[in-house]
Amino acid sequence: MASPVEHASFLPPVLTFLSAAVIGVPIFRLIGQSAVLGYLVAGVLIGPSGLSLIAEPDTAASVAEIGVVLLLFIVGLELHLSQLVSMRRDIFGLGTAQLVVCALVLGGAGMLAGLSLGAAAVIGLALALSATAVALQLLEERGDLNSAYGAKSFAVLLFQDLSVVGILALMPLLASAGGGTGGSWLGEAALSTGKALAAILTVVLIGRYGLNPFFRLLAASGAREVMTAAALLVVLGTALLMEQVGLSMAMGAFLAGILLAESNFRHQLEADIEPFRGMLLGLFFMSVGMSIDGTLVREVWPALFGATLAAILVKVALVAALFRLFGSDTLGALRGAAVLAPAGEFAFVLLPQAADLGLTGATATRFAVALAALTMLIGPIAAKGLDKLIERRNARTTHELEAPSTELAESGDARVLVIGFGRFGQLLTQVLLAEGITATVIDKDVEQLRAASRFGFRIYYGDGTRLDVLRAAGIGRVELVCICVDDREGALKIVDIVHEEFSSVRTFVRAYDRLHAVELMNRDVDYQIRETAESALAFGRAALEGLGLSPEAAAARTDDVRKRDIARLVLQQAGALPDGSSWMRGTAGLKPEPLTVPIRPARALSAETRDLVGSDRREAAERLLEKPALAPQEADAAEVEGDPEAELETEGGVRDA
Repeated sequence: MASPVEHASFLPPVLTFLSAAVIGVPIFRLIGQSAVLGYLVAGVLIGPSGLSLIAEPDTAASVAEIGVVLLLFIVGLELHLSQLVSMRRDIFGLGTAQLVVCALVLGGAGMLAGLSLGAAAVIGLALALSATAVALQLLEERGDLNSAYGAKSFAVLLFQDLSVVGILALMPLLASAGGGTGGSWLGEAALSTGKALAAILTVVLIGRYGLNPFFRLLAASGAREVMTAAALLVVLGTALLMEQVGLSMAMGAFLAGILLAESNFRHQLEADIEPFRGMLLGLFFMSVGMSIDGTLVREVWPALFGATLAAILVKVALVAALFRLFGSDTLGALRGAAVLAPAGEFAFVLLPQAADLGLTGATATRFAVALAALTMLIGPIAAKGLDKLIERRNARTTHELEAPSTELAESGDARVLVIGFGRFGQLLTQVLLAEGITATVIDKDVEQLRAASRFGFRIYYGDGTRLDVLRAAGIGRVELVCICVDDREGALKIVDIVHEEFSSVRTFVRAYDRLHAVELMNRDVDYQIRETAESALAFGRAALEGLGLSPEAAAARTDDVRKRDIARLVLQQAGALPDGSSWMRGTAGLKPEPLTVPIRPARALSAETRDLVGSDRREAAERLLEKPALAPQEADAAEVEGDPEAELETEGGVRDA
């Protein structure tokens, strides 16, 4: 067991990070800036260049990389292989053009500043890469990840991640050409490429044939925490495998997400991963802020800030021109260029390795690392400033952004969210299917999901009582939520969540019984129906027809009973009928009561039965004498034979009619 001293040494840095996030991010959000900027500034303040509250920032940075890994996994979950194929022009065309053009221009500027060819090439490539975490966070805050310019931005980021293995293989060649410590670069490049391809093939095969049965088995166990552990195992395991073969961990996590994008468990996995992703991504941004060399900034701040602004402006101009060349309008091109302007996370990997290979000197490496970190600090400010400039120039442009990409739109056209696909939900969805209405179905029963897959709806494994699962399934975009679960408490919880978080979504609920219906009415649901009410009435109508009544007479009698049943339910919900007990609104148990006055009291046909129901018979007889006014036509027609009290006292308990 850890000693109190070890616990004490562990807690202060954790509390420092949490305090910095809790204080810094809300402040920057209040002044209209991105949360990313809040994290970065908080990292500068608690790092070596600020108050020096964190003794080992490198350790925090290694842990924080997991945040980027989880972010790419969630992005992968939102895509499908078919969508990636449809994006191939932007990935390999626009992505290649962006990396090559920006690297040439920025590297050329480095050579003009006196750098060698190898150093200029590496620094140019490092600065040409973009910060995946920053860009995706900005797009998410804007709500533009599914927009046309957001799709192009993501395609560029994806190509950059794919290109990292090639850049790492190219660096020994540059070192050899420049007199560095390079070796047999061709053999090393071939070996690293072979390892990468073998690892990707292994992950694809396991993901294609192993992950769904694996998660189905875990889901059948009903242990939610095991599903969370399995999700983390898949993401981090794939990321580690990719890192071992020279690819980035983020690339491995993205691949894992792509493989699970078609799975019925994807939204449950997303909901399980999301809390870890948010906290660790914030830690990553703070670690970037801590990496800024304060001493170097103070020594050469004019040159460093000048180079930072120049790099951002050059990337914005180049990327915007390329976006326009690939079909974006001016507004989308500028916004996409702004989110891609900051240098990428891989700059902190490439630049130290270049120094180890002898490509860059110590001073150039420190300057380039500080430059990359400052672009990540200033980039979000530039993006926000561009938004403000666009708003001032034309206020309507904020409402006339490019239409969402049809390739990336997920469940945006689903009009109904159905929670629960049991016997009730299956019949409901048959009606929706017949009318051609699109729907999303959530259920945590694996067998029910298999059945739902034949209906053509979007189906997701998940617990519908969880807010994160509802959000992930797109409840904010539907018109109607149909709650068809057979758990009365679960249904009430879902109603409370929807009314609190999604007040514009209407709630149609399956009620378990009469008491459940009253509780739902007290919560002001838009519609509720007891699960057996209509089927029992239809059964009764068929029984009347079977006894010789005409279909019209049977239908009229059934409609009359339905109306009086609804009237009694409304009175019970309002607390107007005590029902023989101390009634409080929506809290007391309800007993079944006849809607029509019985012609005679109940008759127990044996002594055992009389002992069991004796007290209830006396109460029934007393109520019968009171002649309730709910159905006056039946009450007038009914004739009570004999004195009920006398009947109850007769030997044998009843008198034959």
